[in-house]
Amino acid sequence: MKKNNDLYRMLIKGGVLSPNEMKQIVKMGKMLSLETIYFGSRQDILLPKVENIDIVIEKFPELDINFVADRKFQNVMSSYVSANIFPSTTWLKGATYLYILSNIKTKPKLKINIVDPKQKLVPLITGDLNFIASEIDDYWFLYLRFKNDPSLKRFPVLVFSWDIPKIIELIEIEIFEEGTESVDVLYTEIISKFENCRAILKDLTVPFIPFPNYEGINPEGLDSYWLGLYWRNNKYDLNFLDAISDFCLDWKIGRLCLTPWKSFIIKGIPKNAVFALEKLLGKFGINARHSSLELNWHLPVNVDDALDLKKFIVRTFDQNDISTNGLTFGISHGNDNVFFTAIVIKKYEALKALESIHIRPTYDILYSETFDPNKQDYKVYAQDVDKMELPSLLIELSKLYFDQLQSTGSSLDLAPVQESKNKLVHAIFQCPTCQCIYDPELGDETNSIPPKTKFTALPINYSCFICATPKDQFIEAEAHTIYN
Repeated sequence: MKKNNDLYRMLIKGGVLSPNEMKQIVKMGKMLSLETIYFGSRQDILLPKVENIDIVIEKFPELDINFVADRKFQNVMSSYVSANIFPSTTWLKGATYLYILSNIKTKPKLKINIVDPKQKLVPLITGDLNFIASEIDDYWFLYLRFKNDPSLKRFPVLVFSWDIPKIIELIEIEIFEEGTESVDVLYTEIISKFENCRAILKDLTVPFIPFPNYEGINPEGLDSYWLGLYWRNNKYDLNFLDAISDFCLDWKIGRLCLTPWKSFIIKGIPKNAVFALEKLLGKFGINARHSSLELNWHLPVNVDDALDLKKFIVRTFDQNDISTNGLTFGISHGNDNVFFTAIVIKKYEALKALESIHIRPTYDILYSETFDPNKQDYKVYAQDVDKMELPSLLIELSKLYFDQLQSTGSSLDLAPVQESKNKLVHAIFQCPTCQCIYDPELGDETNSIPPKTKFTALPINYSCFICATPKDQFIEAEAHTIYN
């Protein structure tokens, strides 16, 4: 059985690629004598590490995609795939994602999520840096997770859309070169370099939304459609991917979008192209109407026994006419402590001393008490469970989900600062015109104001160094820094 480390990763920024890029990937796969490729959990593409793969990759210099042979580098995830087809923050359009993604020039070592809190297809907080859209146009919350501490830390201010690529670069320098694992230190090092940050006046709340159905041909507005495709075994046929890319080129569809659920979505399909699309799907025998019981599972890539376990559980659900609509399940085979499904089936790993002895595997069942993985409030529902016991226990949990659904439907505060016992709170002052911040801890180098200068001690003629708004018009707010 192959594991993730036996796979070569193609980092598809934000899960967005063009039909031409997909055709080049197909061509590469065929040169490697492959028939299928895998999609990864972070919107990447995975190839087996076959012989001569490095030589073949060198034949595609025009393919602007990072290739990595290990887990040192990470893909940037985004919810661009959800824009226009699932609930979204009003101001956040596809063009904003594309601008941010196109300006991320580095190959990140940190997991980065750039997401809309009003959609459910792409997880919000499974990254090390999680940029989550706020209600204010073009401003984002930033939640951080450091290597030695799985809990979330909130950056003290909102950051501007166009600053995100540079902020990512600076934070990576601070973490990997300086060894910083403190939000207040990062804030001090970074905030003075950006003019467009805004004070956080309201905690982020995430509305509870049931998990969506992302498969099939579906209307997108009045005159276009979107297509979602999912393969049970996550082995995507190269000939079909080549044909669907040609379809996109013929109908001037600019992008394909990968999801974290090892599926892909094509948006903006013209109404008069639907017949040709249905004909193409039929020619390849593509089933785009899988049971909803199958679509809400997250599995490790290329782990056969996880796929077999899912099939066994789904078959039992189906035989018992069980609904799991809106609920999500995951299977974990490692030491993960960050999940993005409501229910997690975690396999016990055999001790190395016992690896030579065949021991029947057992599992723990974890669940988010709110059935919303964005809260990361997992509790143990059952421990050391045999495979044959899993379906009945999961059926119990699914019924509990529906029993609680009405009360769970309210908004959830995502890691509000009030929950932290360790926090640093100090007053900052924001220009109402350009949103520039005066932070007494940092001072104002442009106006020769040294750090630790109180706002009340500023000269009477002090004004915003960006737009010259007078000091007496600034608005007081609080900066919150959670620290260890």
